[in-house]
Amino acid sequence: MTLTSADVFQHDLREQWEAFLDEHRRSLHDSLTGLSEAQARVRLVPSRTTLLGLVKHATFVERVWFDEGITRRPRTEIGIPDSPDESFVLHESDTIVSVQAAYRAACADSRRHTAPLALDDMILGNRRGPLPLRWVYLHVLRELAQHCGHADILREQTLSGVRATA
Repeated sequence: MTLTSADVFQHDLREQWEAFLDEHRRSLHDSLTGLSEAQARVRLVPSRTTLLGLVKHATFVERVWFDEGITRRPRTEIGIPDSPDESFVLHESDTIVSVQAAYRAACADSRRHTAPLALDDMILGNRRGPLPLRWVYLHVLRELAQHCGHADILREQTLSGVRATA
C-alpha cells in the first residue's frame, strides 16, 4: 500500500516528506494519462514547457538531486543534459510511454539511493556544495509542487482546446 500525506500525519518527519514527494511524483506522472502524443507535446507558452517536457524535466530533477548528488556520478554517465533548460527538449523518440517509464525508473532509483541515508546526512555531489538530505527533500518537493501546478494548468488548457503558441 502506498502511503499518502493524509495517512502519515502521526508518522515521523521523513515518512511525511516521502509521502508528499511520492504524491507529487504520481500527480506529475499522471498528468500525461489519457492524452494523445500531440496533446502531450502542445506548446502553450513561449518557453519549452509542455506536459511531456515537464515530466521529462522531472526525471532530470530526480537524477540531479538523488543520483548525481548522492552517487557523485557525472551527468554524462547518468545520461542527463548539463542544464535544466536542456532537460525540456523533446526528441522524436520521446513518447508518453517512454517518458513516464524513465520518470518511474528515476523515482525508484531516488528511493533506493536515499533509503540508507538519514535526514541530516550530507549530500556531497551537488554543484552547490554539501547539503543535508532534509534540504534536498524540501527543494525537490517545492520544485515538484510548482511543476504539478504548471501541469494542471497546461492540461486544462490542452483539454479545452486552447491554441498553441508559435
